[in-house]
Amino acid sequence: MEYLAYILVGLFIVLTIVGYLLINNVPSLLHTPLMSGMNALSGIIITGALITTAVFLKEENAFFAAMLGGLAIVSASINVVGGFLVTDRMLKMFKKRNR
Repeated sequence: MEYLAYILVGLFIVLTIVGYLLINNVPSLLHTPLMSGMNALSGIIITGALITTAVFLKEENAFFAAMLGGLAIVSASINVVGGFLVTDRMLKMFKKRNR
């Protein structure tokens, strides 16, 4: 089961680099719609972090698993809230103002 932790950490590092390179190449006009579309994926990330944390809490390093899992859950939750705030602000730009 120890090799699984190394695989997950390696996968996290590779996907972080790939995600950064992908987002870096997106034109600035598409950042807001992209952010609103990522809310669903962040919900899946929260679910994955909960499941992974639960699996690794049964191991010897339960404290380490709880800390990393908690960090992943908090980070994804912040991303979801930020995405909804940006989407709300974007939608307010399209409403007609009463004069």
